[in-house]
Amino acid sequence: MKIRLLACTLLLALLCISAASFAQGVDDDETTFKNFQLSCTRVSQAWGKYNDTLRKEFEKKGITYPAHDIYLRVFKSQNEMELWARNNPSSEYKLIKSMRICALSGILGPKRIEGDRQVPEGSYFIEDFNPKSDFYLSLLLNYPNYSDMVMGGKQKLGGDIYIHGGCVTVGCMPMTDEVIQQLYVICLNAKFNGEEYIPIQIYPTRFDKGGLNFLGREYGKDEAKQKFWVNLKSGYDYFEKYHKLLPVMYTPDGKYVFSNN
Repeated sequence: MKIRLLACTLLLALLCISAASFAQGVDDDETTFKNFQLSCTRVSQAWGKYNDTLRKEFEKKGITYPAHDIYLRVFKSQNEMELWARNNPSSEYKLIKSMRICALSGILGPKRIEGDRQVPEGSYFIEDFNPKSDFYLSLLLNYPNYSDMVMGGKQKLGGDIYIHGGCVTVGCMPMTDEVIQQLYVICLNAKFNGEEYIPIQIYPTRFDKGGLNFLGREYGKDEAKQKFWVNLKSGYDYFEKYHKLLPVMYTPDGKYVFSNN
């Protein structure tokens, strides 16, 4: 009995040490990431130039800054990106500001093949931060997601879809350098404050009466796009009504499932 008790005690101690080591490793990685980002000239300059101004913008909306829960929403036909934020998971998101996308390549509809110059449509998150981008600063999306991979079939889907500066594009979402500096600082702050996956949803247009009429008029004969947009609209409608996001899941055939169950 004493031997078993000793063995259990040792096992528990080892588990505690492993958990502590893992937590320390996570903390070390986060510190390394933060120190690296802030050591880069473009980031430190953007931080010094805009952080105080951004704080005032958030506080005017009643949102604590630095924010730790933000959400981005893009409307391709309007060349517009919205920034939303909230203070806690039980509260509604509030619109902080709208930012202009300089240019968009391709046409409305999802990205389905490498080299089609399309901007993706659907639900994504910010996967990486590049402080030394060829286009000033850039934020990488996790394209392709599961839906893209299934819907795209066996074709090469491409990748490297960014929000970036420089105001030029072949399938990304470019901003002016001034705007990307502000957005980069906001997203970094959210990352530093624990938001590991910053959500971004990309739509062809607003799914209001005007937007739906436009899609029906211009793309009414494109059955695949119409079905895809009807699928996206369920998530759009929920956010419009409640200003909250639903968890994103997928069916085996690549359709989005927006559910609060």
